[in-house]
Amino acid sequence: MAQGSGDQRAVGTADPEDSSPNMIVYRKIEDIITKMQDDKTGGVPIRTVKSFLSKIPSVVTGTDIVQWLMKNLSIEDPVEAIHLGSLIAAQGYIFPISDHVLSMKDDGTFYRFQAPYFWPSNCWEPENTDYAIYLCKRTMQNKARLELADYEAENLARLQRAFARKWEFIFMQAEAQVKIDRKKDKTERKILDSQERAFWDVHRPVPGCVNTTEMDIRKCRRLKNPQKVKKSVYGVAEEPQTQSPVHMPSQPVRKTTKEDIRKQITFLNAQIDRHCLKMSKVAESKEPSQQRVKRWGFSFDEMLKDQVGRDQFLRFLESEFSSENLRFWLAVQDLKKQPLQDVAKRVEEIWQEFLSPGAPSAINLDSHSYEITSQNLKEGGRYTYEDAQEHIYKLMKSDSYARFLRSNAYQDLLLAKKKPESEQGRRTSLEKFTRSVGKSLAGKRLTGLMQSS
Repeated sequence: MAQGSGDQRAVGTADPEDSSPNMIVYRKIEDIITKMQDDKTGGVPIRTVKSFLSKIPSVVTGTDIVQWLMKNLSIEDPVEAIHLGSLIAAQGYIFPISDHVLSMKDDGTFYRFQAPYFWPSNCWEPENTDYAIYLCKRTMQNKARLELADYEAENLARLQRAFARKWEFIFMQAEAQVKIDRKKDKTERKILDSQERAFWDVHRPVPGCVNTTEMDIRKCRRLKNPQKVKKSVYGVAEEPQTQSPVHMPSQPVRKTTKEDIRKQITFLNAQIDRHCLKMSKVAESKEPSQQRVKRWGFSFDEMLKDQVGRDQFLRFLESEFSSENLRFWLAVQDLKKQPLQDVAKRVEEIWQEFLSPGAPSAINLDSHSYEITSQNLKEGGRYTYEDAQEHIYKLMKSDSYARFLRSNAYQDLLLAKKKPESEQGRRTSLEKFTRSVGKSLAGKRLTGLMQSS
């Protein structure tokens, strides 16, 4: 009997978060991750890879992860294994070491496992001050390895304006953490830096990527538990003083009014806005900077990542009457993000627009890719057009992209950005000259007045 009452107490004091939908998913993913890292039961081989002048510690390849998922979870289709791996990566349990986009690729891309401290099951709700400390710390560390991306640099500038009054405190916190990190082993520091970066890629993702920390059932349930301690990445807030239920004053129960609902909606909107520091104004700007335009020339992928770069490239392709290639590639990218119930309809729409006989925007595919795509069409999955998309990607990269960099449109963008800067320099020097002449004339007049008096 005593044992039964003890069990009832245990059930009664269980954290309600453990039964939330998100927490159930997290526990299942963590079981998979734990087995994946267990060498005794045939986990994924974690190794240190030798690079040109350095070593890359504790990494696995995307191919190893996909093969392990297929073998241990009885998955026959590699596409499904890649999709499952991408879902796990989107939650931050696995991350690519050289990319901010959390997705899974079935190739030699290196991935690393996230530390359990940063797992989403810990119910992190990082504040913007935590993000400011992290970005500030990145600027103090190895610039070649931890250089801020464009959207991160813009976010840092916005945070610096928002927290101008306490920026000195944020800077001191970042400086103290850098000093602690420098005392650690070089290999350990490299791993921890990548894990911390992956944590922020989940909570402050790249513009255009899916945000898995949006308002959901778990966060709505938290409103009913105001005594819960909010966790901070770099410290835990003070716990509010709790009272015994016996001494809690009884409050009358009243009905929910429209005003209560309106306040709750306002609170939820504030919570959402607090997590909305993700879209960079740099990415939204219609007038890219000179540095940003130059980045389009580094690689084809750099240009495709940039919304303005894609728009400029699309205009160039329209002038060459080959814009259907880029529009097809973008349509397939969008297909991979569609909800499962909309996938079949979207697959058919893409086929009718780009690949069916007499399609209004027909693309040029080789016979092998067309045959594979036709066979994949019977299943109608997210990756139906994978081969066709790869073929069009290589075609644009080897042909259209090279012509775009040589085109007048791209060269004019570079020159347009250089011209205002040079005019600004001339205007500044002219102002300095005028100011110095004015001072000398004023000095001469003052001397003349003194002598005459």
